[in-house]
Amino acid sequence: MTMSVGWYLRRLSRMGPQEVAGRVGDTLRRRRWRATPPDCPSVTGARFTAVLPAGTIAAVPPDAAKRLVAEADLFMDGHAEFFGVVRDDLADPDWWFDPKTGRRAPEGYAFDVPYRSEDAVGDIKQIWEPSRHQYLTQLAAAYAVTGDERYAERVAEHLRSWWQANPPLRGVHWLSGIELGIRLLSWVWVRRLLDGWPGAAELFEGNPVARNQIWHHQRWLAAFPSRGSSANNHVIAEDAGQLAAACAFDWFPESARWRAGALRSLERQLRANTYLSGLNRELATEYHGLVLELGLAALAEADAAAVPVPATVRLVLLRMTDALAAVVDNRLRPPRQGDADDGHGLIVDGEGTDRWASLLATGDAVFGRLDWWPTVTGTDVRTPLLAALIKPAELSVSRPASRPSHFADAGMTILRGPEELWVRCDGGPHGFLSIAAHAHADALSVEARHDGVDVLADPGTYCYHGQPEWRQYFRSTLGHNTLQLDGADQSVSGGPFLWTRHAQSRVLTAEESRWSAEHDGYQGTVHRRQVELTAETQELRIVDQVSGPRREARLAFHLGPAITAELVGNRARLTWTRDGEDRSAVLDLPAQLSWQAHRGETEPPLGWYSEGFGRKQPATTLIGTGTTDGTEGFTTVLGFRG
Repeated sequence: MTMSVGWYLRRLSRMGPQEVAGRVGDTLRRRRWRATPPDCPSVTGARFTAVLPAGTIAAVPPDAAKRLVAEADLFMDGHAEFFGVVRDDLADPDWWFDPKTGRRAPEGYAFDVPYRSEDAVGDIKQIWEPSRHQYLTQLAAAYAVTGDERYAERVAEHLRSWWQANPPLRGVHWLSGIELGIRLLSWVWVRRLLDGWPGAAELFEGNPVARNQIWHHQRWLAAFPSRGSSANNHVIAEDAGQLAAACAFDWFPESARWRAGALRSLERQLRANTYLSGLNRELATEYHGLVLELGLAALAEADAAAVPVPATVRLVLLRMTDALAAVVDNRLRPPRQGDADDGHGLIVDGEGTDRWASLLATGDAVFGRLDWWPTVTGTDVRTPLLAALIKPAELSVSRPASRPSHFADAGMTILRGPEELWVRCDGGPHGFLSIAAHAHADALSVEARHDGVDVLADPGTYCYHGQPEWRQYFRSTLGHNTLQLDGADQSVSGGPFLWTRHAQSRVLTAEESRWSAEHDGYQGTVHRRQVELTAETQELRIVDQVSGPRREARLAFHLGPAITAELVGNRARLTWTRDGEDRSAVLDLPAQLSWQAHRGETEPPLGWYSEGFGRKQPATTLIGTGTTDGTEGFTTVLGFRG
């Protein structure tokens, strides 16, 4: 996918003068760096002191260690999976190769690489992901818990291979700040987890190639921060990586300056990226998890280096953790909202570890759990490692006395009923900043789950680059459980990470079992939705009303992949199995509309569910078509007593 002149003009229109000036400066700096590549200063006497306290590894739960070692052994055999693509070349990877398309990224000056063009480069996510080196943190963690030097030796081989193949400013891995930031964080943890291995110092502080790479990564991040309309989760990753490296690898004349600048920016950007309620402003749950992981990892590095951290950093991370505890369902699954690309800040666990349970366990260890928090029964490796580095601190903050259900600033409301019923109602802003990069056109959409099973599902994300028709579908209004008018999205897309007009939503009612909101995304028309969850009857009632002229309407309900639907007229009988038990529900749909079931269609895409980035599977979508009449509205009832 290459960007047209029109896209650049639309993108420019979403920037302020300060951002434009900053980007002009970035362009000039890139040209100057091409002409005169900088040199890493000489370093003598470098030491690594940011080690884990004694006894930390012994606190890792045995079952968590077993999962970690099992995955590390797969890596040792060369097997891995990234975004649904299984590969068996990880024993000796080609760092520029995309196994999905079979293409290899071109060489040359980094800023000349057309990384948005899949034809020229391949799938950039497939190329970038292994070079975040998070599988190396897993291998290093496997060494730490077993003492088996095979894992450490493989890490050293791969780092030396990567450093040789990717000299500073050459190639695709020197293009994106989030990649450099996460990679630095991985290197810090690799060095820490390999500390007992005799070759660790020779690999890092005693290695001029490693020092050169670490210095250039930090210099890059100091020079090219994500700016203005792009200052979302990317800038958090940049700051976290810069802070971690400047604390743990404090070997350079610039280290103190880089550390102070990263900490100032991290404090400012964490506040900017987070509502006071604790929810992430991108309103994309996966990025809430990413930012929280990055923030906790950065805090751990600062505390390990005895660097004073502003109290607001801990306060934001505390609020984010409490908010996560508030919104998860009874199986600890958070909402599926907005974009998701499976991005993690720090990975030291094996397959099968619950990400959200891990974050809540870390929150408990660092901040202390509240009485209303859900119980976490799973185990993980990361929690004892982070908890060993993060220092206890008294925070002057009032935490929620009971479980919040409505987050007014984010426009999110969670309705809960008996039998593990969980419903998310969306009446919030259309994403974050002027471009709302990771938003979906999902105003007034709902999710409904029964005992953690998606019944009315948010279909997910699936892809970012290279497949525009799929990118459009998964972020469209029709791709969510809401009402589409005249075949248009509520908000206007200007590109795969750009919205040029944002629907404005307003929550009208937010009670324990009742919610209503409206939005103005269809000009000249207001869509209002009321949702009520009745505990006694175990019914979810959704009423959609449209004011304004008569419009062509399509009302969508996306069912989860576990749901089988039998549609007769305007009634759908839903069945599924949970823990070996057959379960059912009835979905009574508005009779004014003509209903049809869609599943796994491709021209155009319709009837799909994406469990994770790069993966999709057919799922049933029920679409009702007709016209609005401005008075009666459309009533949908989901009943769980079959």
